[in-house]
Amino acid sequence: MNDRIAVIGLGYVGLPVALAFAKKFPNTIGFDINIAKVEQLKQGIDVTGEVNAEDLTSSQIQLTSNLTELEASNFFVVAVPTPIDKNRRPDLTPLQKASATIGKVLKPGATIVYESTVYPGVTEDICGSILAQVSGLRQSIDFKLGYSPERINPGDKAHTLEKIVKVVSGEDKETLERVARVYETIIEAGVYRAPSIKVAEAAKVIENTQRDLNIALMNELAVICDKLGIRTRDVLAAANTKWNFLRFTPGLVGGHCIGVDPYYLTTKAEELGYRPEVILAGRRINDSMGSYLAQRLVKLLVQANKPIHNAKVGILGLTFKENVPDLRNSRVPDIVAELQQFGISPLIHDALANSEEAQAEYGIQLIDWHELSDLDAMILAVPHKAYLEMPSQQLLDSLRPDGVLMDVKSVLDSATLPKTIHYWSL
Repeated sequence: MNDRIAVIGLGYVGLPVALAFAKKFPNTIGFDINIAKVEQLKQGIDVTGEVNAEDLTSSQIQLTSNLTELEASNFFVVAVPTPIDKNRRPDLTPLQKASATIGKVLKPGATIVYESTVYPGVTEDICGSILAQVSGLRQSIDFKLGYSPERINPGDKAHTLEKIVKVVSGEDKETLERVARVYETIIEAGVYRAPSIKVAEAAKVIENTQRDLNIALMNELAVICDKLGIRTRDVLAAANTKWNFLRFTPGLVGGHCIGVDPYYLTTKAEELGYRPEVILAGRRINDSMGSYLAQRLVKLLVQANKPIHNAKVGILGLTFKENVPDLRNSRVPDIVAELQQFGISPLIHDALANSEEAQAEYGIQLIDWHELSDLDAMILAVPHKAYLEMPSQQLLDSLRPDGVLMDVKSVLDSATLPKTIHYWSL
């Protein structure tokens, strides 16, 4: 069978996947319900920064929001977000809507592969049922399901799609081989054949759960070190000299993966009657770090004889991690909310984030660099390259000579800073 591929969802994950397939499969379709996004991509503009204009404009991919253009496709790849709701429960709405969309154009003989992070059972029990109901076709007979978890790391130009081993799975041996064969054409690092869809789903969700727990351990260590009066960075530098010490560091944990995926696993576990104590404890620690940092800053202001109420505080960075414009599930707003409880309304700058998106998502108004001045305190929350490449004098110009500098990820060399500055790092 000739594979005619359609990728549903053109975000951080879907767009690189779609462009990679387009190099190997003529007439590959990239589909997204966001018409404005599709038009931008056609003009060579990718707001995620994952691909450059040349890759877009030179590609033979067919970008569309028109459902009818999917009708000739027989191999669908679904790469839509799987967020959590306000109660930290899995929100499968985007996945369900994507499945219903595919169901409207699904033909016998098609294979549908999901890349979105889910808990075990979602692909076959939920997505498969929607596909069958909307299309009128029989699951596992007229169409087949596969799962291949995404492993793209936003902003990482070293570990790109083609260089990361791809886990693939299918509901039967024939489907597994079809999915493997298709992905092998674009993945230089090769594929790993998981024995079942549920195994592949579970593998993905524990990858980020493991990272979440390790960072939670570092965050708890950082709190303890602070109480001991020693710098976490120094402790880790010493510990890292052992060959098998895991190199994790403390910090804010947000984004669409690490801060979200563990809740998919814990929700399913609780449905099965088991409460996962360790995973939820890690989540509580990491979700509390924004408040902790804000409260620590207030103490630092007191120690520096600075005012608390109406103190002038600047925050550098709002995105969920450095060097990406992605604002999803950022934990910086936690710092903002806690500071506001003390009568502090911080000024926030981000070198990459979209101002309209920040306002819509968090009600936060980003300011221009020149609006930062005469600060009592500065929080380097997200160490974008743009900040680190600034001459130290330019970075600190907006901070009063005796002001407080909070370096959340310990990226600055304290030895190079003016002695009058009250420096603190997590």
